[in-house]
Amino acid sequence: VQLQASGGGLVQAGDSLRLSCAVSGRTFTTNTMGWFRQAPGKEREFVAAIRWSAGSTYYADAVKGRFTISRDNAKNTVYLQMNSLKPEDTAVYRCAAGGLLIASELRRSGAYEDWGQGTQVTVSS
Repeated sequence: VQLQASGGGLVQAGDSLRLSCAVSGRTFTTNTMGWFRQAPGKEREFVAAIRWSAGSTYYADAVKGRFTISRDNAKNTVYLQMNSLKPEDTAVYRCAAGGLLIASELRRSGAYEDWGQGTQVTVSS
């Protein structure tokens, strides 16, 4: 599975951005898509995840209510709509693909098998 993330940029606090993750080579075993982020000097953290089949979504508490993950099956693309951005959202964002992960697994980066390159999101105050 190959993943191509895009959509990052420099915005001001309160602005919105939409990240895209184009997926190629997806098979029936690719069930869970996740977004993770890593800020300088910090560990990678879970942001959001979605199941391709059911569309079930999961969010980190820090982004719940502001971010929305979605997928377009026809385009094989996963999106992360980010609203009301804050300076603390500044990070490199990466999308990841995994199998059928249970709820306790999909928040762990180690559970995902394939990763896209990062896209930088910078939020100025």
